[in-house]
Amino acid sequence: MAASMELSLNNLPSDPLLLMLSFLDFRDLISCSFVSRRLNELSSHNPLWKGLCLKHWLLTESDKIQKAQTWKELFREFYTDLGHYIDHYGTLKRAWDDLKRYLDQRCPRMIASLKEGAKEEELDSIEAQIGCKLSNDYRCSYRIHNGQKLVVPGLMGSMALSNHYRSEDLLDIETAAGGFQQRKGMRQCLPLTFCFHTGLSQYMALEGTEGRSHSEIFYHCPDQMAQDPSAIDMFITGSSFTEWFTSYVRNVVTGEYPIIRDQIFRYVHDKQCVATTGDITVSVSTSFLPELSSVHPPHFFFTYRIRIEMAKDALPENACQLDSRYWKITNANGNVEEVRGPGVVGEFPVMTPGKVHEYASCTTFSTTSEYMEGHYTFHRLKNKEEIFNVCIPRFHMVCPPFRESTVRSQGSARDVSSASFNEENSSDTDDHNEGHHLTTLPSSGEFLILKGKGHSYNFRVRSITAHFVFVVVRASRK
Repeated sequence: MAASMELSLNNLPSDPLLLMLSFLDFRDLISCSFVSRRLNELSSHNPLWKGLCLKHWLLTESDKIQKAQTWKELFREFYTDLGHYIDHYGTLKRAWDDLKRYLDQRCPRMIASLKEGAKEEELDSIEAQIGCKLSNDYRCSYRIHNGQKLVVPGLMGSMALSNHYRSEDLLDIETAAGGFQQRKGMRQCLPLTFCFHTGLSQYMALEGTEGRSHSEIFYHCPDQMAQDPSAIDMFITGSSFTEWFTSYVRNVVTGEYPIIRDQIFRYVHDKQCVATTGDITVSVSTSFLPELSSVHPPHFFFTYRIRIEMAKDALPENACQLDSRYWKITNANGNVEEVRGPGVVGEFPVMTPGKVHEYASCTTFSTTSEYMEGHYTFHRLKNKEEIFNVCIPRFHMVCPPFRESTVRSQGSARDVSSASFNEENSSDTDDHNEGHHLTTLPSSGEFLILKGKGHSYNFRVRSITAHFVFVVVRASRK
């Protein structure tokens, strides 16, 4: 009988053991290093730690060469500094890298406005200052970049109509802490963004209070039908900082949000919203404007951007001019409104082969969704008697998720008559933009203050119109 062979790790070849170790997480790999001398040697194998460095810290060969360290030493160095964020760092660092790579050639001024990452002790100091814990993913992102300088255009997107402009900056942590909210209705909320022109901010809930979920991100919207100023509704924009930031970056780098005049415009384009009639193609993208909307009373404001293009290979004799438009607007209740009018936003564009005409307009409605469709009427330049319609594809506009104030849900907010608001179902505003109103405005004469490290920004509302909030901006150094 053959002598029995004692099975030992020392008798096993290295390759299958290394293969098994490659499936382990770094924590288990470290644990294995304490089992035996053989596993200690194998668990230090450079290729194992190279994969972990790439997975968790996005480190490359050039980083290793620059540091002149082994992969295991490199992993240890980053873990010592950022190990608290290992579950978030790879995702957020990749998003930041993708965003900077995409915008570097398209919006270089925006990239130049980014600040270096905050230090760990600075984030700890902010937590002590506001008396609240910052979420780990928020802290992780701010270790990579501490927001941006307060510039226009802002990193977090813009929107422009003929009489309204919004551009949101990503606030640095010091400035954000200066705007930390303790007032009833907005308790424990930290501003993430800020717009100079409207005073609009997106907030993150640092605690699950007043009906908000922890880490939820939202635009606040005062309840105009309640006499209690703490009755504040919310348009939800994200369930966590990671989800909010990475989804925004994805929309930017995939071209979903177009770059127009060196700015990121937060229009959403449904690829099915394209229609071709003969030589002319019409496509539509839309955007919701929370600063011009309200939940109470129900008033939801959308802007839509339309692109009209004549094919480059169209015959010259097919040149034509737009005469009028027809809209069929259907709201969530099934109510239909039809609108006809001359031209588009006061223009009568002439279309020739290869010509593109784009314009933006807006609509308001009192239901949470609606869709629009219709056609343009054109005539040929060579024969004005030849009249034809060009289809406008159906496009949907859906209000983002919102949450009512707990003040209202508890029944302590006293409603005023909705009749006084003269709400209409919807309106096509290709002719004009009258009747819009901001719903999150401070009072005239009120001060808005954002404080930062070594500086403060003071805003005083000079006057309010139906379209703009005018502010005086003063920057003062400590």
